[in-house]
Amino acid sequence: MFKKVSAYIGEYKKYTVWAAVLMSLGIVAHVIPYYFLYQIIAPLTRGEHIDLGYIMIRVAGVAVCEILFSFLYVQGLSFSHVSAYNTLKNLRVSLQGKLEKQPLGNIQGLGTGRIKKVFTDDIDQIELLLAHAIPEGIANIFIPALIVVLMFIVSWKLGLLSLVPLVVGMISMSMMMKAGMSKMNAYYESAARMNNTIVEYVNGMEVVKVFNKDGESYRKFGDVVRSYRDFTIAWYKVCWPWMAAYSSVLPCLALLILPVGALLVLSGSIALDKLVLVLCMSFAVGPSLLKAMNFAGKFPQLEYKIAELEKLMDHPPVKEGTAGFTGKNRDISFEDVHFSYEDTEVLHGVSLSLKQGTTTALVGESGSGKSTLAKLLVHYYDLDSGKIRIGGQDITEMSLEALNDQIAYVSQEQFLFNTTLYENILIGKPDATREQVLEAAHRAQCDEFLQRLPQGIETQAGDGGKQLSGGERQRISLARAILKDAPIIVLDEATAFMDPENEEKLNKAIDEIIRNKTVFVIAHRLSTVRNADRICVMKDGACIAADTHDKLLSGCAEYKKFWDASVSASAWKIKEA
Repeated sequence: MFKKVSAYIGEYKKYTVWAAVLMSLGIVAHVIPYYFLYQIIAPLTRGEHIDLGYIMIRVAGVAVCEILFSFLYVQGLSFSHVSAYNTLKNLRVSLQGKLEKQPLGNIQGLGTGRIKKVFTDDIDQIELLLAHAIPEGIANIFIPALIVVLMFIVSWKLGLLSLVPLVVGMISMSMMMKAGMSKMNAYYESAARMNNTIVEYVNGMEVVKVFNKDGESYRKFGDVVRSYRDFTIAWYKVCWPWMAAYSSVLPCLALLILPVGALLVLSGSIALDKLVLVLCMSFAVGPSLLKAMNFAGKFPQLEYKIAELEKLMDHPPVKEGTAGFTGKNRDISFEDVHFSYEDTEVLHGVSLSLKQGTTTALVGESGSGKSTLAKLLVHYYDLDSGKIRIGGQDITEMSLEALNDQIAYVSQEQFLFNTTLYENILIGKPDATREQVLEAAHRAQCDEFLQRLPQGIETQAGDGGKQLSGGERQRISLARAILKDAPIIVLDEATAFMDPENEEKLNKAIDEIIRNKTVFVIAHRLSTVRNADRICVMKDGACIAADTHDKLLSGCAEYKKFWDASVSASAWKIKEA
């Protein structure tokens, strides 16, 4: 486990070493007062007279040692925390970099609750290992071991007696860790379920309230919370008896030293002052050793957390090359594309061509594979088999950055960051001038709502863009795509929030985006794509027909069914009573 962690410590490893050294010196200073105590007691056991000055010098020595202990220990903690928090930074940056390369489906499958727990809770608890368990654990193990060796030097008989509680305590500790490990997986799985359910419960609060599902939703929430409670209690129940055993025994090295040592003194086997010295040293062993054992109990948990982090990183990243875009043009071709979500194949040998400068629309029932095909083009996932090419170049030969430069992807759910609308649009082209951002907002038909906002384009979007309506968020995302000015545009249900008030504005904004571009559009409303250069009909993960609107009406029964349903839906209205 230390080897795994050390990979992220880097140049800060020396701080951890210095922390362990300073804390060890601090504990030495903390132990020396027991020797001063022996120097005061031992003469009394021999009937010798000691004056007040002799005692005061040793009392002053105790005070100096305690001050030195505090200084060295605090300085050691300072070094260990510098190392710890820089290591956590390195770990988070490494994890973020690997997550960026993962297929988005893998990330979404983990759930936001679990990812949040890994990035915050689990990584933060590694701080305990780095800042405390390693340096303090080393110091608090090293010093008791040294004291036990000194006990053997003073009297091997008393040294052996001191080992009995240590052995009992170590056995109790190992049994606790063994019992705890058997419950650990179930405990952490329960914690992950609880985190995901809490996130779902909060995010779905509006739906729960509107449809009076408070009871059902809260019941599910309550079930996972109780499950987490039950796993936690079960975990601690198997650990508590052993924890009580080692916590009681380890601080009491004098448990056998005092009675058996007294008998040895009475029998003349050892001198009384040696028994006093060993007793004084035993008082120094217990607290340090107990603290070290308490840290030892954390190591299985921390090992599990590191394993979970590595498991999260173990998913193979999406296949990408290092080349820039070298395609001859912006023609797009899907060649015998097969793709599965987990073990279920959802695209079955799709072959499709899109000519540069044309608009190609995908239509079909929900679940037919339209959006999946669009996401594969922007390389959200890897294919099971087949090829996707732009201008003859396989997209897996390009770096993700090069591919993203070629494509602007606009979906029905465009996320806005909790910063200004200006900054949200600027994401499309970070080096754009303010004039270019304002021009993009104008072309995306944002002027109307920006003018009524108190701070205009400098208004904060709020969490997820909650300060704006769905149509307004969509126009901001369209402004982002206009500013990017990519040669290929993918519109995945981009008009999902269209209403009578926004329809004209959104259509104008989309017209600005697709002008002179290669366009790939997915839509349920067939009226919005009837003028596309080519319409592809998807059914059960396959492309069953591709042609113009008029030819599909006469030659494709599936498309005609969609069109008739669309016309019927557009004519629907509420009857007057």
